[in-house]
Amino acid sequence: MRIEEFQIEIEGGERIDKFLTNEMVDYSRSYVQKLIKDGHVKVGDKTVKANYKLSYDEIIRVEIPDLTEPDIVAENIPLDILYEDDDILFVNKPKGMVVHPAAGHYSGTLVNALMYHCGDSLSGINGVMRPGIVHRIDMDTTGSLLVCKNDVAHQKLAEQLKEHSIHRIYHALVHGNIKEDSGTINAPIGRHPIDRKKMSINTQNGREAITHYEVLERFGDYTYIACKLETGRTHQIRVHMASIRHPLVGDLVYGPQKCPFPNLQGQTLHAKTLGIIHPRTGEYLEVNAPLPAYFQKLLERLRQNH
Repeated sequence: MRIEEFQIEIEGGERIDKFLTNEMVDYSRSYVQKLIKDGHVKVGDKTVKANYKLSYDEIIRVEIPDLTEPDIVAENIPLDILYEDDDILFVNKPKGMVVHPAAGHYSGTLVNALMYHCGDSLSGINGVMRPGIVHRIDMDTTGSLLVCKNDVAHQKLAEQLKEHSIHRIYHALVHGNIKEDSGTINAPIGRHPIDRKKMSINTQNGREAITHYEVLERFGDYTYIACKLETGRTHQIRVHMASIRHPLVGDLVYGPQKCPFPNLQGQTLHAKTLGIIHPRTGEYLEVNAPLPAYFQKLLERLRQNH
């Protein structure tokens, strides 16, 4: 059984089933309601009903029962390792690779590759399906990803994520000419009110989300930017840039339905820099993942044409 905890950081009054549906993006609304009905959701020490109204600073404890999961097979898939020691591993994830197994993706994932590379040396906190995985990036996002080899490292790094103290810089190519050299987008992100597969700016039920961006190069119809994350919400950069009318090139979910570069697969987003406090030494450690070839070629093409 896995435990997830949430602390209410906004004014109260929201129903607990609605709050958890927005927060637990990996689970359906019906599954969240079943957890509540079966007594797996507590506020303080008391089980509550779906219509329970939350109050500021309350702590919700959700028990997620162990599922009958398929055996995840170790696969000899090459990994681009940026750094490795006995506690942690930084991987440069390629485009098109799913981070952890899920329905329809039980092989070829980063977890399959990690199980072959690390053997039994992966933290078990997130269960069979997500061993060692502290955070994730989208399938078509490339770059730095942190993996934990033991539970102590996992707990310490999860705390850094919760406190927003991990240093994260992404590089992206967006539509349009961003006129200002830098800026900050401070807009809460939550589940899209209609399309549950999408996220959106959600002032009523969203969680705080802050993205700082800086222009690196301008190409007239496109702008190459660096984004520093102060928070880490699902699809944060994609949603935030789309909200200021500069969606990511290749992002068919939040941007134009037709990509101007036919051979491009998914959004042009790369996790460039990842910096943490090492869980054992207590020293700052930073890795930088080089831009993938497709991104470099696209930039070179834009430089030649501009």
